[in-house]
Amino acid sequence: MSELRRSPVERRINVVLVDDDRGFVESLRTLVDEQPQLSVVGIASDGLEAIELVEELGPEAVVIDLHMPRLDGVSAVARIRQDHPGVCLIAITGDDAQDLHEAVAEAGADAVLLKDDLIDGLADQIVTARERVAAG
Repeated sequence: MSELRRSPVERRINVVLVDDDRGFVESLRTLVDEQPQLSVVGIASDGLEAIELVEELGPEAVVIDLHMPRLDGVSAVARIRQDHPGVCLIAITGDDAQDLHEAVAEAGADAVLLKDDLIDGLADQIVTARERVAAG
């Protein structure tokens, strides 16, 4: 069945993962790939690489860490949101500072998740945010 003819339920959401912790991002990749509605199409280790991958791959969702070298997640989210308003942006962090969460939300993140909460909430957050973006 071609990608264009699949129903929204059958179509997988292409996801780019962004985190400078290689071990963590590989664990995250396993978690995302276990979800039948999600598919990891790329991995970046900083905000600049994330912007390049979004340009190159055109994913529907980006899961991005906030603390990274070269370009932080807040700045990368702002740039991706500006250039690709239809992309679902999920910020992840181990930092529970409320001002950081507010800054990334203002930059355009659809959700902010603490890394400790990822296992329970990531797939649901991506699907919900993607449906919201697709609805207009």
